[in-house]
Amino acid sequence: MTARSFLDLGDAGGDGLATILRDAHERKAARVIFPRGRPDKDAPLAGHVLGMIFEKSSTRTRVSFDVAMRQLGGSALILDAGTSQLGRGESIADTARVLSRMVDAIMIRTDDHAKTQELARHADVPVINGLTDRSHPCQIVADLMTVIEHGKALPGLELAWFGDGNNVLHSILEAAGIFKFNVRVATPAGYEPDEEFVAMARANGAAVTLTQDAAAAARGADVLVTDTWISMGQEHADAKLAAMEPFRVDAALMAEAKDEAIFLHCLPAHVGDEVSEDVFESEASVVFDEAENRLHAQKSILRWCFAQI
Repeated sequence: MTARSFLDLGDAGGDGLATILRDAHERKAARVIFPRGRPDKDAPLAGHVLGMIFEKSSTRTRVSFDVAMRQLGGSALILDAGTSQLGRGESIADTARVLSRMVDAIMIRTDDHAKTQELARHADVPVINGLTDRSHPCQIVADLMTVIEHGKALPGLELAWFGDGNNVLHSILEAAGIFKFNVRVATPAGYEPDEEFVAMARANGAAVTLTQDAAAAARGADVLVTDTWISMGQEHADAKLAAMEPFRVDAALMAEAKDEAIFLHCLPAHVGDEVSEDVFESEASVVFDEAENRLHAQKSILRWCFAQI
């Protein structure tokens, strides 16, 4: 069976991502009345083990991949820096070679994207990017799934982003080029996304607007998205928080969007900072649908990695 790694959305490409999304919707619908721990009827990853490496703390990534493997008929185990030899200086390359002889796939959640790339270079099994400083592709598969579930077609979608030009936005921009939707990016000066991702999206047919005017970005948008302003491990929080204040998603900003617009946030949220409580708790907020869809998305990403779809 051919093994494929999923480090960024482009690894699957448009056809692969469309297949992943279709499979995720179908598998979610097929088990709607099942207990969470019951395997899917076909148990397509029976006998398979996923090794999960966490160098950053996690709730949704950790739980969704663990339960995903259980529902697919397999199992998962967890390594972290504090309780594995990675924390004592064992190389990524050696870790990859050891794990490749003991597990069937590896998911890593870490700081430096280069670690994920090195792991994939030296592993003989699929490697999945559970988050790096560069990108967060698994999150965006769940986000796209959520957008589709709420009746919005991806081609031509108008998505508005507010706040920090971070790893989540980078993967949104990559998705925009693949699925031909448009992104309005409202950030403070100095916090724009990496130009590589902006150029990639534009080269692939997405319209990307960079602005410091939050209201202009929200006007007529189908989807409004934000993320925590201070990512894990970041310093200089006070200055950054002050710069981000005008980009809070509140009721006034939502009012600029289309009447049926939805609000996304990958969580955890700092209500009162990047999003107001009235928006976070509103009917437009689909953040918990989005969080649940991490589980369904991971299952189909795993199946894609094993060339089952």
